[in-house]
Amino acid sequence: MQGTVDGFSYGVVTPLVAYLMACLGGALGLRCTTRAMLVAHSWRPAWLALGSAAIGSGIWTMHFVAMMGFSVKETPIHYDKPLTYTSLGLAIVMVGVGIFIVGYRGATGTALFTGGTITGLGIASMHYLGMAGLRLNGTLEYNTLTVAVSVVIGVVAATSALWAAGQVRGFLWSVGASLVMGLAVSGMHYTGMAALTVHLHSAGVTSPGDSPASLLAPMLIGPLAFLCLAAVVVIFDPLMVTGKPDRLRVEHKPGVPADEVTHHPGRRPQVRVGRQQSHHSARTPQNR
Repeated sequence: MQGTVDGFSYGVVTPLVAYLMACLGGALGLRCTTRAMLVAHSWRPAWLALGSAAIGSGIWTMHFVAMMGFSVKETPIHYDKPLTYTSLGLAIVMVGVGIFIVGYRGATGTALFTGGTITGLGIASMHYLGMAGLRLNGTLEYNTLTVAVSVVIGVVAATSALWAAGQVRGFLWSVGASLVMGLAVSGMHYTGMAALTVHLHSAGVTSPGDSPASLLAPMLIGPLAFLCLAAVVVIFDPLMVTGKPDRLRVEHKPGVPADEVTHHPGRRPQVRVGRQQSHHSARTPQNR
């Protein structure tokens, strides 16, 4: 027997809030990744780690906010908490691998392709591992082609986001990139949900269970608190908004002294000669 699946039990509320969560996590992660590319190596891992956790938490929160509107008419739904939290850790780790690759290799060429692919696979893995945590009186089956489309959407979304993190500097441009990323991540989620069918076990008496919202809300408190904390860090760092290079921090590179004078084209070099040296050079041997 096939179950009656409803992914919009609360109407447009859950898709809209889920989209905003994806945008928030994407915006924070992109700004942290951008900031990491503007500082010295000593601070870069911290910013990249914060960006990874922000994107991973935002995507995970988006997924389970959307799942609040998911129900199967014939059976109550429960969630396996260890597996659900494992999906959060998986998202953060795999997104982190992709972000660190781009953060140290640059958002171009092979590094961008590799980092985007790993990050996208992390997003898809989080989604389907989170779905594996569902407990109901039935089994979940997926359409292979639709699942493949959802994975491709996740990889393209992640690659585009990492490219934006390496190229976009202005605050408004980053906001626009996060809106597109949120749309892509939400599209990946609902494409994956469209691939789902639920086959119920033998019919029996089903006791009414708690609503998905009451089950998931307590689990979302931690990631939401972290996103708020990450937002505070971003807001109080002025370079996160301006996107300008940090001139106070000089990244030492081989062959480039930290105090090297910057030469401007079109400007005549100024040669400063000390007064005492000029005075001695002006004296003739007869005057000594």
